This record gives sequence, C-alpha cells and structure tokens, in this order.
Amino acid sequence: MGLLNRFFGGGLPKGFPGELSPGEDPVAAAAVESGGHLVVTSLGLWIPSGDGARRVGWHLVGKATWGDGVFTLTESEETGRTGAVAVLADREPVRFRLPQPGKVPQQVRLRVDGSVRGRHRHEFPEGGAWFVQRKVPGRDGVELQVRPDPGTDPELVEAVAAEVGEKLANRAE
Repeated sequence: MGLLNRFFGGGLPKGFPGELSPGEDPVAAAAVESGGHLVVTSLGLWIPSGDGARRVGWHLVGKATWGDGVFTLTESEETGRTGAVAVLADREPVRFRLPQPGKVPQQVRLRVDGSVRGRHRHEFPEGGAWFVQRKVPGRDGVELQVRPDPGTDPELVEAVAAEVGEKLANRAE
C-alpha cells in the first residue's frame, strides 16, 4: 500500500477477509450496517459475501447507485461468449446500507464510468441490447460486452454480437 493511502486512510479495514492481488491498491472503504465492508480497489469493488468478501471487477458492475444512505449494486455475470464478445445478464440488485459512506460512492462512480470506452444501444424487433466496450481491470485492451434486455431473442443478439465483434477485430488489424 502506498504512503498516500496510509496517510489519507485509504487502506483496508481491520479484519478485512479478502485477499488482494499483487498491485491491487485499496482506495476507499465503508462499513456496511449489516456487517462487512465495501472496499474500492484498483481492480474492483469488494462486497461482503457469506463469511468473507469477494471482488466484483469494474467491467462487471452493470449499475451502481447511491441514495438515502443505501448503495445499490447490480452485478453483471457472463452467461456466454460469442467469439470475443462477452454476453452478460444482470443479477438481482443487492443493497448495502452505509452509515458512513466516505468516498465509496464517488470512487465507484469514477471507476465504473472510467471502464466504459464506448456504448451503443441496438433495438431488435422484440427488445434490444446494449453493446458496451469496456476496459477490464488488469488487462490490456478493451472487451466488447453485450447485455440483452430480458425477453430479447438470445440467438439474434448473439448473431449480431458475433458480427460486430468480427468487424471490430478487423478494424484493429
């Protein structure tokens, strides 16, 4: 941990059960009213999970909101791949009451917004999907992700995603 983090209190909370990766720096932390902590690091957001904690990479934070003392996280999970494109679905939102949020909401917003390199909404005959280019923490380059709306034909979305992924790959060559 760097000297500035130690000086300004950006370190890990006492008893934090997670194990940070080499080079993963803690930036901000806040105690959760029901137990555990939210910890913002360079690689993601650590959330309480069972008796421990787990990290959600910035590229998998579908949505994060802050209001009335509650931090709400909608995590995305990769449900498949079509070529180099990650197909995502949102999990149920999880809410954390933070009596003293400190810099956590602000730092989450900065990092989530900073991971997005481009986005495009595509409408289908029934539904639609977001195509988002995101920086994956700890990796070079950008990953294309597609998040279809519930009820949108997954085969149609995957066919379009494969075509878009191929076009982007050809432009990079």
